[in-house]
Amino acid sequence: MRKKRIIELSVIICCFAFTQLPAQKSRDYLKNFPKGDSPQEIGKRIADHFVGTLNSFLIQDKPPHYVHYPVTITWFGSLEFAAITKDKTLQQELADAFQPLEGNRASMLPVPDHVDFAVFGIVPFALYRQTHDKKYLNLATSYADKQWGKPFGKKATPTSYYYYKKGFSWETRMWIDDMYMITSLQTQAYLTTGKKIYLHRAAKEMTHYLDSLQQPNGLFYHAPDVPFFWGRGNGWMAVGMTEMLRVLPKNSPDRPRILKGYRSMMQALLKYQAPTGMWRQLVDDATAWEETSATGMFTYAFITGVKEGWLDKDTYGPAARKAWLALISYIDNNNIRNVCEGTNKKNDRQYYLNRKKNTGDLHGQAPLLWCATALLR
Repeated sequence: MRKKRIIELSVIICCFAFTQLPAQKSRDYLKNFPKGDSPQEIGKRIADHFVGTLNSFLIQDKPPHYVHYPVTITWFGSLEFAAITKDKTLQQELADAFQPLEGNRASMLPVPDHVDFAVFGIVPFALYRQTHDKKYLNLATSYADKQWGKPFGKKATPTSYYYYKKGFSWETRMWIDDMYMITSLQTQAYLTTGKKIYLHRAAKEMTHYLDSLQQPNGLFYHAPDVPFFWGRGNGWMAVGMTEMLRVLPKNSPDRPRILKGYRSMMQALLKYQAPTGMWRQLVDDATAWEETSATGMFTYAFITGVKEGWLDKDTYGPAARKAWLALISYIDNNNIRNVCEGTNKKNDRQYYLNRKKNTGDLHGQAPLLWCATALLR
């Protein structure tokens, strides 16, 4: 009788465990955020705030000489957020903001002779997809094509011609920042036109950088002669690989290499995520300060990897959720704090640790929008 009772209890326990397992596995870590913390609310606040900033930037009495890339990437992030939320008012405001660049501010259109300038093409590509106005397509395509055209202007160097003759972009610098600046423009060109040449260019460039710069621990030096794992630099690489994998067909010969590099990096980032959910100015340095632009970029890569099935949901899902909630805690009056100021490569650890912590810097605002959009996909 006792033996029979033990068997019955064992069956009950096993059945209970079996019924609980699917519920646990089906948990969606990237939904059901507390009120005020949802991607809809955060994204809307940041995008609306940017529209005001953008209009002031473009019409001020003494504007900058050109639209620099932090404006570009935040404009693009706002457009993508507006599209996924079907916010027609926001879409119109972001399109209207372009008008000065067709008139008295046309000189502010960047000359595509450097990665930081050429990336501007992602804005008119996004505008074309939303408005179907060919003036945007023509402008954007010129940026993408000139990035792979013959070197020109004062920035053309012997190194430019070396990469051009090898079939790479003549803007190649071998800085990890390039792996967003170059690949985002080419992938946007592919998504918009359907022409595979753009995708082949981006994949060729990405695999070259992976083979040249990724270290055994999965992270990336800022450049071959700068042996530091700078946060935002690694962030550019993480987002660049993520965007490549989103568009590369499964049968692409370059996909296995890029996916391998991506997963290797994600494993390293999981290891170095701080207990708070943030990442640091130097990714592998536990004494470095927690930095928001890198955290936003890594969070975007985690969110997308979980949603696309490239990463284990129950390992990376909680990490992505924790990162998002930690990141948005740095927002004050729609401006995010602890954003590393603009940084050139330098072979000096203290140089990276001493970079200023900016508030409202668009390097940090843009990844908030990217994350919000990724959570809503």
